[in-house]
Amino acid sequence: MSKESANKTPHEFDFDIAVIGSGPGGYECAIRASQLGYKTCIIEKEQTLGGVCLNWGCIPTKSLLKNAEVIHTLKDAEEFGIKLNGFEIDFTKVIRRSRKVATKMAKGVEFLMKKNKIEVKKGYGKLKSAHEIEISYEKDGSSEVVSSQHIILATGTKARSIPSVPVDRERIITSYEAMVLKEKPESLTVIGAGAIGMEFAYFYNAVGTKVTVVELMPQILPNEDEEIATTLAKELKKQGIEILTDAQVQKAEAVENGVKTTVKLKDGSEKELQSDYALVAIGLTGNVENLGLEEVGVETERGFIKVDEFGRTNVEGVYAIGDVAGGILLAHKASVEGINCVEKIAGLSPEPLDPMSIPACTYCQPSVAHLGMTEKQALEKGYEIKVGKFPFMASGKATASGHNEGMVKLIFDKKYGELLGAHIIGYEATEMIAELGMAKKLEATSEWIHKTVHAHPTFSEAVKEAAAAADGEAINI
Repeated sequence: MSKESANKTPHEFDFDIAVIGSGPGGYECAIRASQLGYKTCIIEKEQTLGGVCLNWGCIPTKSLLKNAEVIHTLKDAEEFGIKLNGFEIDFTKVIRRSRKVATKMAKGVEFLMKKNKIEVKKGYGKLKSAHEIEISYEKDGSSEVVSSQHIILATGTKARSIPSVPVDRERIITSYEAMVLKEKPESLTVIGAGAIGMEFAYFYNAVGTKVTVVELMPQILPNEDEEIATTLAKELKKQGIEILTDAQVQKAEAVENGVKTTVKLKDGSEKELQSDYALVAIGLTGNVENLGLEEVGVETERGFIKVDEFGRTNVEGVYAIGDVAGGILLAHKASVEGINCVEKIAGLSPEPLDPMSIPACTYCQPSVAHLGMTEKQALEKGYEIKVGKFPFMASGKATASGHNEGMVKLIFDKKYGELLGAHIIGYEATEMIAELGMAKKLEATSEWIHKTVHAHPTFSEAVKEAAAAADGEAINI
């Protein structure tokens, strides 16, 4: 800390709270700070607010996935009695729509900053001390130092890479480039079968690209319940996606007009994949470089900033929330952490975020959503469990909608009926998981869930039926 800054009282700082990074965690954190009466600023190195989520992640990818869903609906139109004389996909327009959606949402964040009287500084923020930030402005090459009583880092993550797969952003690409390709590739190798990998695999397969997915682990979506992941793999293979699990990428190299990827299969043999592009989706690492962390003494661990349950780092006055702080890397988790962090600073009593209550979603079709433990995890922790399942093929609404693939799978503690884990694969999975999040928050038992009246016909009836199945009381299966 500079001598001048060290001698300031809290009221002499330029700001009470300064947030570096304007993704969902950062901008919601800033809004809550303003609501609580703090003089707040937000610092963003890009010219648009919203971070990766609004500009290059959650929002534009969902636009692309909606296109994929529409394409599948058109392909199945005859099943609904609608005859089409073919249709064409304007790939450029698909990408353009995605960008328009992202731009609109980013402008919405700009509006929220003005509404909440939050000062926005569009420059690169770097810690100069525990209470000072040096901001560099690329536009004119100038810089300034601002002081803040509290500094919250919300700088997010970037794509992880490995030496055997050198990303050149031309042929070996990340999700950023995959969102703005100028023309539809004829073939694509997706390296990594987490949520990002599977969403892009689904989208590109829908627009007519030959897609091969390579995953090191025994199943796609390694963090999902095994039964759910197996069901998704089966459905995506039906759609034409080739999936290689227990497969290790030995190397990927850009060649003339494409990429050659060498994969070692489970039986020890090697397979060579030729494709127009290879998408690297093997995980994320925190944006911790060039933030001044080392100079100020902020501790990091495995590429992420070390924090306590309310985002406090080892340096007083410096906090970190969201993806850069590690843990579950999801936008909604970042938002809750940001709000909790500010409320703790304000002397309120926010509840620490329970990782078991955080829903995780994959937005391909069928979509996947879960919270809490998998069946395997519950058994490993020593719980005696009861499991209830209900397939969407037995759902009237799902059958009428033409989306009867998948199931709801609920895991309860046998002794007390506590909901330990909820897993859904199906057309409305990402919307339905919220009911189960509420149930877990309120410590609802299996009986409470299936005794709650659900409207008929709805997809959510499957939740009721799965809970009833766990108690041996299912009616419709």
